[in-house]
Amino acid sequence: MIQIKYQIEDKISVDEFKSVLIRSTLGERRPIDNHNTLSKMIEHGNLIVTARENGKLIGIARSLTDFNYCTYLSDLAIDEKYQKKGIGKELIRQTKLASPQAKLILLAAPKAVNYYPKIGMTQWQQCYVLDDIEDLK
Repeated sequence: MIQIKYQIEDKISVDEFKSVLIRSTLGERRPIDNHNTLSKMIEHGNLIVTARENGKLIGIARSLTDFNYCTYLSDLAIDEKYQKKGIGKELIRQTKLASPQAKLILLAAPKAVNYYPKIGMTQWQQCYVLDDIEDLK
């Protein structure tokens, strides 16, 4: 049986973050070759819940939250070797426990769209993205 330790961490290294992104499918959609961006993602994520096995980072839930109204779960990454073992669900649970009054919000990665309804999350259709300020009319 796997012994996983879940905890809230203030800081993790860029190398650890990059490694778990690469070992998950999330690395395909994150700037893994941009050290500065990864560093800022860690620095400004104000709720980071990790899953570790024998000290090795195998999963992360990185969120931005006001701890009262909303928690935006920006990155949920689980090492592919550990997927389908309930680690993602537990990281979500720990994130929600850390900000219980706040609504937990996330955008699903394409490969995970069918996962979230299975664990009890409600899908909403109203999401909009603005990447380039020039697109704002």
